[in-house]
Amino acid sequence: MGLQLPSRAAAPLKRSVQGAVLGLSVLALGACSAEDKDQIGRLAMPSPASDRAPEIFELWKWSWVAAMAVGVLTWGLMFYAAWRFRRTSTNLVPVQTRYNLPLEIFYTVAPILMVIVFFFHTVNTQNAVTEKVDDPDITIDVVGQQWSWTFNYTDQGEGGTTPYVVGTTADRPKLVLPVDQLVEFRLHSPDVIHSFMIDSFLMKLDVIPGRVNTFQATPTVTGEFRGKCFELCGVYHSRMLFDVEVVTAAEYDAYLDELQENPDNVAQAPVLGGSDVNTQPGLETEGDDQ
Repeated sequence: MGLQLPSRAAAPLKRSVQGAVLGLSVLALGACSAEDKDQIGRLAMPSPASDRAPEIFELWKWSWVAAMAVGVLTWGLMFYAAWRFRRTSTNLVPVQTRYNLPLEIFYTVAPILMVIVFFFHTVNTQNAVTEKVDDPDITIDVVGQQWSWTFNYTDQGEGGTTPYVVGTTADRPKLVLPVDQLVEFRLHSPDVIHSFMIDSFLMKLDVIPGRVNTFQATPTVTGEFRGKCFELCGVYHSRMLFDVEVVTAAEYDAYLDELQENPDNVAQAPVLGGSDVNTQPGLETEGDDQ
């Protein structure tokens, strides 16, 4: 026979437990900063900062809504079945049903319809964010290398030269972009597969050796952002970080002028290797020896 507390002792204990739960809940909510609450409102997504990012955010948001609707339906059916078909007598033997044809049709057809709907919206979003025009405002050749980044401001220097910056694991590079201008990113890798992403652009793309992947985006918000490699690429993968600064057109031009003041930051063609990269044989290009 288990130990039972007297009713007079159980009531204060119950109130104490309820008070502790309430206090912990208030403490947890109070600890959330305004930024944390904003993150919760965006379902842990960064605030969109490019013209393509809202498309991805909308897909993410409605995917969560659909997932929660399916979850609520599933949980509701589970609890309903547990209550509706509960044993009401120790001598009761439930009706033994071998199958239920309408139910089996439902749980076969419903997932197929869900996949079709998700596929439709995913393809539409993919087409929107990968759409490209023939004449972007600027082109940046990005090199993902073990284990940092090289950013080439292709043909944007004096006389068609290319200002560039090369980062290291100890000194992460900075990518500067002009606001409200269409940027084409051309992605190169001289060693292994990397993945390029700027957090608030909500768009990542693999950087594959021997293949140049491209995408375009227009930054819509000035400020500082973060970027990193999203593909496990070696022992120092976690250090493949870079800073992003979106500035006005005048500030962008001033930044390029500053780069060109140092001859070590100017090349005749995009630098697709750099001094901190061991380029694989067969992947050398014109700018590798700069």
